[in-house]
Amino acid sequence: MKVRTYGRHFKEGSKNLVRNGWMTFASISAVTVMLLVVGAFLAVIMNINHFADSLEEDVEIRVFIDRDAETSEQDNLEENIDTLSGVDTIDYIPRDEGLEDFIDSLGDEGDYFESLREENPLNDVFVVNAENPEQTDRLAADIEGMDHVENLEYGQDIFEQLFSATDFIRIAGIVLIAGLLFTAIFLIANTIKLTIIARKTEIGIMKLVGATNSFIRWPFFIEGLLLGILGSILPIAALTYGYDQLYHAIGERTGLDFFEFLPPYPMLLQISVLLVVTGAVVGVWGSLMSVRKFLKV
Repeated sequence: MKVRTYGRHFKEGSKNLVRNGWMTFASISAVTVMLLVVGAFLAVIMNINHFADSLEEDVEIRVFIDRDAETSEQDNLEENIDTLSGVDTIDYIPRDEGLEDFIDSLGDEGDYFESLREENPLNDVFVVNAENPEQTDRLAADIEGMDHVENLEYGQDIFEQLFSATDFIRIAGIVLIAGLLFTAIFLIANTIKLTIIARKTEIGIMKLVGATNSFIRWPFFIEGLLLGILGSILPIAALTYGYDQLYHAIGERTGLDFFEFLPPYPMLLQISVLLVVTGAVVGVWGSLMSVRKFLKV
């Protein structure tokens, strides 16, 4: 009996979608636009976080040693760095090797710098990697105050700009999504309101013959649920196709070792599940608002 009852609720909820015509279309469109923005926003944020994580994993502190430091003084500096908590590895790059790498990295244009071999202007360098990228700031501050350290670099400005941009994108996306969410809920609530008004007489008769409140309300909840789920279909299809094409057309050929797009799967599957759930929640929420306000049973 319960299966037949739920079947009846689903059938009535489906009919309501057809009865409301343009309002149904407007509601589904609003949910579609909202979820499309949500999905795109999630894809961008997940890739930015992936990019930031990749940079953090590769972050290193380059310690430029005083040019007049003796070998024993360099050894003492290395020992002092190694005693710091959080240090993972220390690599030594002599100035001659550093110049060689610099010239090789320029290709044919490196020939213009061959004269530097006679009087190498570079410093000997210690390359320090932290056990945890979050410890980099502290380690850099500790190393900077040591003897025979001329200068050090670890890309602090780049990270600060990256995280500031990420925070801005998150805030802007949340504000936009909140506005679209409100619009979608409002349209769904009004769509179901029209159904309630159109079936006012029928609902009254059902109440007189003994229909329970839940029996009367269920088709409207089903209607809202269907509006939300139907609104998630197009965004999922568009994001799946679009991101997959983008990944294979651009993501594998960025030419930048430190920047790679996240693989389409399982990321797209995770976003798809979230969009369906969000659409369903928005639809049921909109129907709940309308039923509470306009359905007096």
